[in-house]
Amino acid sequence: MRWYKIQTRWSGGHSHDDPAVTTAALRAWFDEIRSEFPPLNGPMAAPRDFDSPNVTDHCIGRHVIYSAFSSSVEESAYLRVREPAMKHNVGFYDVSGADGEILFPPGA
Repeated sequence: MRWYKIQTRWSGGHSHDDPAVTTAALRAWFDEIRSEFPPLNGPMAAPRDFDSPNVTDHCIGRHVIYSAFSSSVEESAYLRVREPAMKHNVGFYDVSGADGEILFPPGA
């Protein structure tokens, strides 16, 4: 949890809406999910379709991507983003989940 708290201070002197600042593995995860959950802001932002519940606020750091999903899609988003996290060998933390599931990539 200490690592998470440090990451979510959102410092680092860079934009927090551009996947170019993060790791290759997190970019691969982001590339896989962004077609279904397009970013609200940044260079890959979705057209301003505020009626779409899939438009997602992704906050991108050097070693973390925090994605805030609409409550109407949170269950489907959970299922859709968890599997690619394991596929791309990145950790997964269900921050808003009842049990706060944390999955570490192999070898972590």
